[in-house]
Amino acid sequence: MHLPDSTPRRSGRRTPRTRPRRPRTGLIALAAAGATALAGCGAPGADGGSGGSADSPEGYPVTVEECGREVTVEAPPERAVTLNQHATEVMLALGLEDRMAGTAYLDDAVLPEYEEAYGGIPVLADEYPSFEDLLAAEPDFVYAGYPGSAFDEAEGRGRDALEDAGMATYGSLEQCADEVTVETAYQEIRNVGTLFGAEDRADGLVAGIEDRLAEVDGRLEGTDPVDVLVVDSIGGTVFTSGGSGIGDEIIARAGGRNVFTDLDEVFADVSIEDAAERAPEAILFYDYGAVPVEEKIAAVEDDPLLSGTPAVEEERYAVLPLSSAVAGVRVGDAVADVADQLHPGADG
Repeated sequence: MHLPDSTPRRSGRRTPRTRPRRPRTGLIALAAAGATALAGCGAPGADGGSGGSADSPEGYPVTVEECGREVTVEAPPERAVTLNQHATEVMLALGLEDRMAGTAYLDDAVLPEYEEAYGGIPVLADEYPSFEDLLAAEPDFVYAGYPGSAFDEAEGRGRDALEDAGMATYGSLEQCADEVTVETAYQEIRNVGTLFGAEDRADGLVAGIEDRLAEVDGRLEGTDPVDVLVVDSIGGTVFTSGGSGIGDEIIARAGGRNVFTDLDEVFADVSIEDAAERAPEAILFYDYGAVPVEEKIAAVEDDPLLSGTPAVEEERYAVLPLSSAVAGVRVGDAVADVADQLHPGADG
């Protein structure tokens, strides 16, 4: 079987991937703590009642929109906590590690270029911290990659409770986008840059991703797209990527066609019969959790229907860490990685 040599191993946790509940729309009143005051108010540029204050630094307050909800800060947050890997990596990519009071819930190792910075940040929990552990870190801002699970009211981390305790909250735009694309990732990066006064860094980061994608596009010029089945997991069904998630665009930009692009879902369970009938020419395995990719490949090859697909007959497999299949800073490298595996040697 064909497997990339650099496939990373990861912990036994399964990433929360369900589409989170859309947070309530409305005005957010936040308690001030120390010299940094945070408040939710009107839309950007509107007279929503914040009006600034004598203590607000130049350029503040600022407001960004998050899924029909407005998040306003009176000053750049100084003690942020990130929940979920892609939120953490956005902050680190923007050089904001000195503004981080804690982090939690990695799915695998952070990117090598962030390891040193990450090593200096307190890890509050292997998965999600309790409300009490969050309070102990004294954050003024909590940024969640999967807000539906990170801000779980049943576990005491509801947004109202956090905001009543003086923490502003922001959740990834991926939670509410009808279709998650590279543009979603760009806006996510720019929103965080705006809140933290790092707009120039955010623009530079976006430009770097755009350059990476343009380079891949040039290399793939003239290649024929490959029909790709995503296998997140497999049992009685195949848990796959539909047409609404960023995985669909990663495949397209990498020179592929998602065989389930017609499904209006980020992820979906499909029958093995349906997956086999779509005759994938390649299979992209998402790598995470306790089940290694080798076991997923073995399950596919042992299945009497999937074993007859062109992908299995030709052992044409690709692997992508699940942490790269989200709207975050990895999207450019994710496209390049998948393109290299689907079209090895392609050079325009």
